[in-house]
Amino acid sequence: MSFLFGNRSSKTFKPKKNIPEGSHQYELLKHAEATLGSGNLRMAVMLPEGEDLNEWVAVNTVDFFNQINMLYGTITDFCTEESCPVMSAGPKYEYHWADGTNIKKPIKCSAPKYIDYLMTWVQDQLDDETLFPSKIGVPFKRNFMSVAKTILKRLFRVYAHIYHQHFDSVMQLQEEAHLNTSFKHFIFFVQVKRPGHRWKHFHTPPPSSSTSSPLCLCLPQEFNLIDRKELAPLQELIEKLTTKDR
Repeated sequence: MSFLFGNRSSKTFKPKKNIPEGSHQYELLKHAEATLGSGNLRMAVMLPEGEDLNEWVAVNTVDFFNQINMLYGTITDFCTEESCPVMSAGPKYEYHWADGTNIKKPIKCSAPKYIDYLMTWVQDQLDDETLFPSKIGVPFKRNFMSVAKTILKRLFRVYAHIYHQHFDSVMQLQEEAHLNTSFKHFIFFVQVKRPGHRWKHFHTPPPSSSTSSPLCLCLPQEFNLIDRKELAPLQELIEKLTTKDR
């Protein structure tokens, strides 16, 4: 949540996206902040009982946009056309931009240009009331979850670029604790197990020689909002940050 960043500089890359005060989504945000304030990141990302999954994902997507907006805003002086001529996350991963509307064929561009395209595109999605309704009673579109997953996948790439290309600068600015906490919160959210839907039941037939009833197996069910292969550029860091909380 944005309060993670305390009283430090409020410089952002793009204008902050505000959730209307007094709305149900605002109340959800405050609930998450209160839970996060307890220091339990895993609990902070869990879907509150009785709440709508789409609304919960929407609230958190807006908040992660604001967090990444602030984090990238602190290192824009170091992320330039000269220092980052391509959008990359280490030597193995390079990202080309396409939004399917204005730019249909992926283009190779510098990291600051790519992130400008990305954050502008995300901002446009968040400002679209048909995709991210802020008024009570307005339903989410059927493709909402697909759009949210694409937003989160692309926001991850900004984290990946910052860690791989600018972590020295982050340390110089003494922002590594903010970056690590924000990223850990993000990873817990996109890989969270849903309370109330935590177990999926499977019936398996008994061996042919047995007369017993079919077995009921309970396996954990997650809503993975980002495909694991997309997380590969930071997989080692993810394991390091999350292992102690398992």
